[in-house]
Amino acid sequence: MTLLITVFAAIIASLLWFNQMKKHGKDTMKYSTLCYMFWGASLMWLVDAIAEYAELGAEYFTPAAADMLNDAFLGVSVVALALVIWLARLLWSARDLCRAHSA
Repeated sequence: MTLLITVFAAIIASLLWFNQMKKHGKDTMKYSTLCYMFWGASLMWLVDAIAEYAELGAEYFTPAAADMLNDAFLGVSVVALALVIWLARLLWSARDLCRAHSA
C-alpha cells in the first residue's frame, strides 16, 4: 500500500513539474523536490516489496487488513512529510527571492 500511495504521489508531482516546465520554462514552484522525494520513496518501497516477496512468496499478495491499514497510514504520513519539506523549501526560496529583489 505504501508503494502504491507514493507511486501515485510521484506521478502527480511529475505531471505538475512537467506542466510547469512546459508553461514557464523553470521550476519556480520546486516541484522537482517533490518528484525526487516521491520517486525515491517509491524506489525504496519497491525494493522492500521485492525483498518481502522473496521472503514470503505468494503470501505477500494476501496481507491482513490491519497490515494494509498500517501501510496506508505510513504511506499517507510519508506523503504529508514530503509536502511539509517541500513547503519549507518553497518558503526558503521565496525568502531568498525577496532578499534579492530588495537589495
